Amino acid sequence: MSKVITIDPGKSKCGLVLAEISEKKVYIAIIVKSELLENYLRNLVAAEDISRIVIGNGTSSREIREKLYFFNKEIITFEEKNTTYRAKARYFELFPISGLKFLMPKEVFILNKNLDAISALIILEDYCKMKFTLNQNMDFKTWLK
Repeated sequence: MSKVITIDPGKSKCGLVLAEISEKKVYIAIIVKSELLENYLRNLVAAEDISRIVIGNGTSSREIREKLYFFNKEIITFEEKNTTYRAKARYFELFPISGLKFLMPKEVFILNKNLDAISALIILEDYCKMKFTLNQNMDFKTWLK
């Protein structure tokens, strides 16, 4: 079993995904305030056997990487260009619109949505070159505050 964490870094918040590569499943997908990320990762790394952490190379990636000094395994910086834009389309793949809502413009359903966790999922999928499924019905907008 090879578990990996991917992070979509940001100045105020980060998207974070924990996935099992061999099963192609996502177990955790949340948004974490940037100042809470280090403690959250310490606890997660202590509880799970994480093989590597993949960080998007965008905003604050260098600062996030410095906070991971305690992680003694592989830390990879990976291209994250257009992940926020692509997260909108991926949102509807994960959570298809049904019923009469299908007649409404899709943009209505993603206004004010925090797509950072889906951006972290896209970084993971690009890095692994495969699509992942959700282990359970997750809310990608879950905040750790």
